[in-house]
Amino acid sequence: MDAKAIVSHILDTFSGVEITEAFGYEFFFYADERMRPFATLTSSDNDYDRVSKLDRPGVFRLNIGISRETFQALFGSSKVDDSSYDFTVLDKIMPHPEYAAQNFVCVLNPEETMETVRSLLAEAYNLAVRRHEKRQPKGGSGTDDVA
Repeated sequence: MDAKAIVSHILDTFSGVEITEAFGYEFFFYADERMRPFATLTSSDNDYDRVSKLDRPGVFRLNIGISRETFQALFGSSKVDDSSYDFTVLDKIMPHPEYAAQNFVCVLNPEETMETVRSLLAEAYNLAVRRHEKRQPKGGSGTDDVA
């Protein structure tokens, strides 16, 4: 699946998703929440991130923010030794090279892992929706209309 297909999947599957592009990344947020994206996608290296060698033709990295429990189930711990991962390998779900501590995983060019990636994206989206709902005022319509 290419990067455009991943973006289409996210937008077609999850309601209320907004995208912000910055620093060569596409940030996927639920609604107006801008504190933490539930996923990001990048297809080029930058001054701060060259570990995945994304300047290879057609290579992109999808990053997904999942629950601590799921992260631990995937990697055995919430703290991982990232020196044991080759972040240039395609189609392998790994802890994110910079944001593993925030329970982000990454995968380059998912194909065979796509079923798992879809599940992780759904979890990340649902977490974002819950964070958003927690920040909403209790009761009332949430608007400032005055009669």
